[in-house]
Amino acid sequence: MFLIRWPIGRLILLLNFIFSPSAPKRSSQQQKDIDASTAHLSLYQLPACPFCVKTRRAIKRFGLNIELRNINQHEEYREELLREGGKRTVPCLRIINEDQSVTWLYESGDIIQYLEKFAD
Repeated sequence: MFLIRWPIGRLILLLNFIFSPSAPKRSSQQQKDIDASTAHLSLYQLPACPFCVKTRRAIKRFGLNIELRNINQHEEYREELLREGGKRTVPCLRIINEDQSVTWLYESGDIIQYLEKFAD
């Protein structure tokens, strides 16, 4: 399986690099406001995962600054995802709510739909 996943993952990363979306143009104050509204978000992801690439492309297209947490490079992120999120599935958006409770949002489509509200 590794012999299939590795080259496909590299191809996905190359195509993502070549055809990278551009962020919207905003004033510095608008971007600061958006950054403040997304400071409570973290995306647990893997670099070559196609669904993670899809989610990261949407983040870039929306012009959002969200902390990316690679679960392969940092064991503490992987353990936190398993312990608190309940499963190792990526992409997963960690949302710290106003009452300091944490919501774990899985599925790239659901994550992108959630993030759209910050892009406006």
